[in-house]
Amino acid sequence: MSDDTVRPLRVAMIATGGIAESALAPAIRRAACAELWSVLSRDAGRARDFAERHGAASPRPAHTDIDALLADPKLDAVVIASADGLHAEQCVAAARAGKHVLCEKPMATSAADAERMTAACRDAGVRLGIAYHMRWHRGHRDLAGAAHAGRFGVLRHMRVQWSMRAADDSNWRAHSGVGRWWGLAAVGTHCLDQVRWYMLPSCGEVVRLTPVITRSVFRGPHDETALLALEFESGATAEICTSVLFEAPRRMEVYGSDGYALFEDTLGRYGAGRIVTRKGEHAFEAADPYTGEIEDFAAAVREGRDPEVNGEEGTRNVALLEEAIA
Repeated sequence: MSDDTVRPLRVAMIATGGIAESALAPAIRRAACAELWSVLSRDAGRARDFAERHGAASPRPAHTDIDALLADPKLDAVVIASADGLHAEQCVAAARAGKHVLCEKPMATSAADAERMTAACRDAGVRLGIAYHMRWHRGHRDLAGAAHAGRFGVLRHMRVQWSMRAADDSNWRAHSGVGRWWGLAAVGTHCLDQVRWYMLPSCGEVVRLTPVITRSVFRGPHDETALLALEFESGATAEICTSVLFEAPRRMEVYGSDGYALFEDTLGRYGAGRIVTRKGEHAFEAADPYTGEIEDFAAAVREGRDPEVNGEEGTRNVALLEEAIA
């Protein structure tokens, strides 16, 4: 951002799909520290429409060529919201053009690509953040702080369940090409991130992962229901269940030697839900978590620090997803 550190971070949106439309672009508009500058889409009309509806500020806001978008000297950063398999090349191109990167999750379809993205940003001296918006749910953030401060005693176990019911296998994540996982990429990567966020500071790294993966309904190449059991260095454990075969309450549970927290329907886009601990209901103000992640990313660029989730942590998440289907 050169010496003009008080103006908003000028951000380009790479891809104009559902998450960009309904969550990321509105979050950029709400964040005083960032502004939508330009847009990249495969379709010129869609790029122009998206740019107009979301108030992109560049004199030339709509692009179909990534090199032209990245050549803009007034552009500071990109938000990559394309299909998983496209992230690596787009991130590396952005880094080489000197643009900071906030990348949707999972950051890549292989740990090797994730490492390449991280190295490209490091070598270019730009910031790389991975967009795990659930870290900005205010209730989750409250209780993560409590866990890290030892207020649950020694952490012993976590459980996370996040499922949905797909009517068919038309979703691009169900097929090879630009994706490698289905439910595990759509929501399982968030579940892994929550478990690691809460447990790593006191429990150490994951030392064992045991998966059960089923593909028996649509019989495609990717996971339909996935159960992951994890063991940490301390001996603490965690379990994750994701599925595209059934609807169920979204739940997260944290258990320590001296307390617990139960999260009901807090997982998702809206920063809402209910949390109960051993001491009773935990009150929190519902707030858009996507706005929180945009604000953190802009602050990281301004302050010269890593965003909340950096490339190394995003890479470890991808490595565990790879291990789950190995």
